[in-house]
Amino acid sequence: MDEFKKRLVHLVHCKHISWKTIAAFLKEDPELSFVSSSHSNSSATKHSSKIPPSMMKNIPIDNLLERYQHDEVKIISFFDCEYPAILKSIYQPPWVLFAKGHTSLLEADFPLAVVGSREASLYGKQVIDFLFPELIKHGAVVFSGLAKGIDTLAHLSAINHHGRTVAVIAGGFEHIYPKQNKELAEKLMREHLIISEYPPGTRPEKWHFPFRNRIISGLSKGTLVIEAKRRSGSFITADFALNEGREVFAVPGSILSPSHTGTNDLIQMGAKLVKEPKDIIEEIFL
Repeated sequence: MDEFKKRLVHLVHCKHISWKTIAAFLKEDPELSFVSSSHSNSSATKHSSKIPPSMMKNIPIDNLLERYQHDEVKIISFFDCEYPAILKSIYQPPWVLFAKGHTSLLEADFPLAVVGSREASLYGKQVIDFLFPELIKHGAVVFSGLAKGIDTLAHLSAINHHGRTVAVIAGGFEHIYPKQNKELAEKLMREHLIISEYPPGTRPEKWHFPFRNRIISGLSKGTLVIEAKRRSGSFITADFALNEGREVFAVPGSILSPSHTGTNDLIQMGAKLVKEPKDIIEEIFL
């Protein structure tokens, strides 16, 4: 790993340094030269008031990088050629992606985000069972968030139909949430892909979940919403997709069910109503 990338990864490990702060550092010092692996010059820079030397010293970056290499954690920075071009145009693209699995899936021709309610109904499961065989046949790689409900069903259906799937998680690999999906996560790490913008040892916090949704939609050409309440996490993901000019697809549901208010609202807002797989396939391949 070159020194610049190491400095950037070091900053990402500083819990209280925001995306905007790193952006400001890069603008003022494109080489991040003030970040020293020895920390000896941290207090001598104009940035020292923003990064206390003790904060940097408490991060054993060399040991961490050695451990990541041992654990087969790949690190992709915004400036690496492997960084997905489709992700660079989103709001606050991650400075670093931590990945376990097959990173070639980030370059899929048909990346499709699939999100929905954590309280998936039988209807939601039936929709996935109906849509996925044809979508997978056409090469769809399913991106979702490893959450309960629709996310989990989407990952499992992709696997069961011999497709490929990618999970974008909140927090790091060492703290999979929800815990009941740990076995699924381990399978994805071996045979598919899990990514996070947070270092592996990061515990997920409440705000991580809605913020990571910009990555789910940002890595995809289209976002399919199956069962979502109004202003839910799935609705937020669709919002990110709309703001980035990506396709948004929504499966209609009962007007009497709170679980479908979000999807029905999205259709009213201009999302494409999905009745069959070709409604998605035709839009992606136009």
